[in-house]
Amino acid sequence: MVDVKPGTGAAPWRRRLHEVIFESDTRAGRAFDLALLVTIVVSVVVVILESVRSLRSAHGPAFLAFEWLVTGLFTVEYLLRLACVSRPLRFATSFFGLVDLAAVVPTYLGLLVPDSHYLLVVRALRLLRVFRILRLAEFLHEARQLQQALRASRRKIAVFLLTVVTVVLIVGALMYVVEGEEHGFVDIPTSIYWAIVTLTTVGYGDLAPQTPLGKVLASVVMLMGYGILAVPTGIVTVELAKAARGTVSTQACPACGRDGHDADAVHCKFCGARL
Repeated sequence: MVDVKPGTGAAPWRRRLHEVIFESDTRAGRAFDLALLVTIVVSVVVVILESVRSLRSAHGPAFLAFEWLVTGLFTVEYLLRLACVSRPLRFATSFFGLVDLAAVVPTYLGLLVPDSHYLLVVRALRLLRVFRILRLAEFLHEARQLQQALRASRRKIAVFLLTVVTVVLIVGALMYVVEGEEHGFVDIPTSIYWAIVTLTTVGYGDLAPQTPLGKVLASVVMLMGYGILAVPTGIVTVELAKAARGTVSTQACPACGRDGHDADAVHCKFCGARL
């Protein structure tokens, strides 16, 4: 199947719609994006205010009407985004595609699950587009470096987390044996919870060892916590140093709608369509 790309005469309406919705080079596109950002901010603020009981009692119907109005606008916008790209499935499964979908689902879900509409605060993620809209390409470059570092670190982080899980299992079982139920460690899951809280240096204080041996074990776990917290930071830092450098463009792909391409890129690195 041949992609219908902006610039060809096959579908001028799609080209124009793509320029307005996905690009910010034109006056119409920039106005659309800025209006979208303002709407997102206002809708998130309204969701937060609606959670305040006194405001909900006084202005509940107005909040509900505004919520459905914004949801309707975002639904139309989401459908238009799918319509103006030649590979809608690619866009729908991309990060921003999923965020755009999540921005409207909670309202409809609220018809079945009460209070689920408060999840609409996920719309705040759509504000990440401000870097492209305001043409802050250097921020896109930094974001791509961070993404690459996290992706490169995932296996090491997975091994690290597996090690931590093993440690808390062992420590939890030891603490259950040492302290026992009479000191609040009523079972191994509760002891594991204590080990996690202590190892991460959170320290709620709802459980504390009473025996000398238990206090020694707790001290060891606390000291381990400082070293363990430094490990993932070091892993990601090393990968950040290795991340490729280069200039990032703010142009969105006409086929899948994704951005973050190199400034000299000719084809989309996600779907291969010509930029």
